[in-house]
Amino acid sequence: MSTLKRFLKDTIIYGIAAVLPRAINIFLVKLHTSTLAADKYAVNTDYYVYAAYFNALLTYGMETAFFRFFSKEKDKGKIVSTTFISLLATTFLFLGLMLFFSEDIASFFGFKHPLFFKLLVWTITLDTLVVVPYAYLRVTNKPIKFTLYKLINIGVFALLNVFFLWFVPFALKNDISLPNFIINYYQTYPKVMHIFVAGTVASAITFLLLLPTFFQFKLQFDIRLIKKMLRYSLPIMVGSLAFVTNENLDKLLLGNLLGDYQMGIYAACYKLGVFMTLYIMAFRLGAEPFFFNQADKKNAKETYAKILTWFTIFGALFMLIVVLFIDLFAEILLGKPEYFEALQIVPIILLANLFLGIYNNLSIWYKLTDKTKFGMYFSITGAFITIIFNWILIPKIGFMASAWATLFTYAFMLFASYFVGKKHYPVPYQLKKVAFYVLFASVFSGISFVYFRENYWFSVSTLLLFFGWIYWQEKEGLQQLLKK
Repeated sequence: MSTLKRFLKDTIIYGIAAVLPRAINIFLVKLHTSTLAADKYAVNTDYYVYAAYFNALLTYGMETAFFRFFSKEKDKGKIVSTTFISLLATTFLFLGLMLFFSEDIASFFGFKHPLFFKLLVWTITLDTLVVVPYAYLRVTNKPIKFTLYKLINIGVFALLNVFFLWFVPFALKNDISLPNFIINYYQTYPKVMHIFVAGTVASAITFLLLLPTFFQFKLQFDIRLIKKMLRYSLPIMVGSLAFVTNENLDKLLLGNLLGDYQMGIYAACYKLGVFMTLYIMAFRLGAEPFFFNQADKKNAKETYAKILTWFTIFGALFMLIVVLFIDLFAEILLGKPEYFEALQIVPIILLANLFLGIYNNLSIWYKLTDKTKFGMYFSITGAFITIIFNWILIPKIGFMASAWATLFTYAFMLFASYFVGKKHYPVPYQLKKVAFYVLFASVFSGISFVYFRENYWFSVSTLLLFFGWIYWQEKEGLQQLLKK
């Protein structure tokens, strides 16, 4: 089996674990938007924005460091144990401090109900503790277990959402008998609380399922090793915090500057761009351990170049499909017409996320050369672009400022990483092909959105044209990928 084909196989296997949970989450958007008013949906958005920040802080780049050192060090058990003990200690310190000062911190972050913050803290704690077990399953190529646990997590979350946001109100309306404690719980707390509780319960069950993994290794903590890992990981943590800012600060600023309604409709339409996010996540799960394992191979750079080309092809395809059929997706996933007002951000967000995916491909150079500080520099600069664009332009052009800020930020990070990386770890990327596929998807997406909305003859014709071009240009590569 060719290296590229093996990579594609691994990406598909691990991608299932990323795509299916997120896909289910996408379909929950309609349940949330039909149950919650736009301003209440904004509360849900705030909650997960803060969750993203805490997640980046608590993992402090150790997942990527784990992959890097697992591929280098001979004593694999020591890598697993040292990483886990480090995360365990810092996570429990975080848990204790957050719960002790919960009321003050919850008030500082603007949580209207104190229990919101406590649920957030417990969820983030549980999710952090399973980072190492999940990473170990990936690096030892156990996709079935990895996928199973991911699906159980999202399954529990989805079932609890459906139960409390649809079935319980349906039962109360139709005089269906329910236990008193469920009725009391449902009526006592705001509806958005049920979403947060579902997340905490799902994380707790996943933690219990992965608990046996913790006992497979002798507990040993290597000070020398953790110092080396922290030197590698801490710049990644700073970069991750900056990246979370790039992804989420727009929503917080929109809420503060324009109100929860505008932020709510923006956040809901932003999730239509999650199709690209799903693709990027599926790719990353397969790519990260693969790239590290390929680093010592003779043709590693040529492999990285081919992977970027195929990543761009599929990314451009996803972008086209979503924009060409955007009204169908909006009707299926958003439901309420009040959210459609922000649909014009979707083509921009999709292109921005495609740039982000290309940047993730390019970032392999600083991970392999242990120059992770450059990733930190790119992300911090991107965060400044995000802040300045949003702060200045939101009062002038509303939520469109946030969409354009996201695009310009990821475009800057992409080009900065490419040109700096050429000096440290040159890779023979097929730039003309990559640029063409991005340009094709961008131009035809724009034409479709502005002039041919809901004209499905144009949509189908555009897709056929794109498929034809791919086949003409990539015929040899396609035959190799499809060959048994």
